[in-house]
Amino acid sequence: MPIPTIFLDRDGTINNDPGYLSDPKSVTLIEGAGAGIKLLKDAGFLIVVVSNQSGIARGLMTADDVNKVNARINQLLEIYYNTSVDHFFYCPHHEDFGGKEACGCRKPGTGMLEEAVEKFDIDKTASWMVGDSTADIMAAKNFGIRSILVQTGNGREHFSVLQEQNKLPNFTCLNLFDSAKVILKYKSGVFDC
Repeated sequence: MPIPTIFLDRDGTINNDPGYLSDPKSVTLIEGAGAGIKLLKDAGFLIVVVSNQSGIARGLMTADDVNKVNARINQLLEIYYNTSVDHFFYCPHHEDFGGKEACGCRKPGTGMLEEAVEKFDIDKTASWMVGDSTADIMAAKNFGIRSILVQTGNGREHFSVLQEQNKLPNFTCLNLFDSAKVILKYKSGVFDC
């Protein structure tokens, strides 16, 4: 049976973003992130992170660093909220570094979301993308799912860009917890977008 899925950006959506986060000891969760993930997971959603990690291509971190940060995020979620992310996908590429041309996995491309669909039996019609950047919202639009822009991380700044481009998300919310409440209201039929 297809699973409704919440695709989440990582830095600026789940955890505070100091820029090219490579040290698991520096991981701090954004207010509302843990409670939001728990609410969604308890409601039956698969939780999948899709994150651009160009720091790898830039030589600022390694894939092992990213995996350790992801493990620390799950550790904090388990300790404080008795929940976790089901799977982390990340794009290590950047077209300006490493001689690699634009890849399909870097958001706003849909490669990571497509990879998740291949790995899990995902119900796209009941799935959402939540993030703090233009790339997150455009990835959702390109993939054909609903989107929420959170006002954490870079969300406030990116809202005006999306507004200028007339490419607004379905909703804008304060944080991941408020996003979870909106998604559950939508799921229950309280409102449509």
